[in-house]
Amino acid sequence: MSGFGKVLMTIAVILFVIGLSMQLTKIGRLPGDILIRKGNTTFYFPIATSIILSIVLSVLLYIIGRFK
Repeated sequence: MSGFGKVLMTIAVILFVIGLSMQLTKIGRLPGDILIRKGNTTFYFPIATSIILSIVLSVLLYIIGRFK
């Protein structure tokens, strides 16, 4: 299989996993995200979302960097 085919398949798997996780949880809110509501103030810090996004982007950029 050519290098470009492997990259496309990897991107497709990553997108599938992201889409599946968004369907299984509330869209954009994962179990590790922090949400604090007090009176009229709401504080939302997406820790789990940030970690998952960082891992996905790191893997994607690593794969793309290997083929240059």
